[in-house]
Amino acid sequence: METTIDQAGRLVVPKAVREASGLAPGTRLRFRVRDGRIEIEPVPLEVSLERRGSVVVAVPRKGQAVLTEAEVEETTAGLRAGGAPGDEQA
Repeated sequence: METTIDQAGRLVVPKAVREASGLAPGTRLRFRVRDGRIEIEPVPLEVSLERRGSVVVAVPRKGQAVLTEAEVEETTAGLRAGGAPGDEQA
């Protein structure tokens, strides 16, 4: 698969790669250059394990922003229209 970097430096990750790697809108990514190659990986979320009743859950150590219903709808509409989230629709 191939893609192109636009004039603003943005890179579109092909849908098949996003799906295979579990990337979703808002995922923070880390870039590295090694031996002339660019490596991209999701930034791991720092969590603590806490017991809640009979189960143990992972709780983010830093405040994790909660998406509003409007943000989810905007992102969904933009993706369905083939644009990036937040793009103006003509």
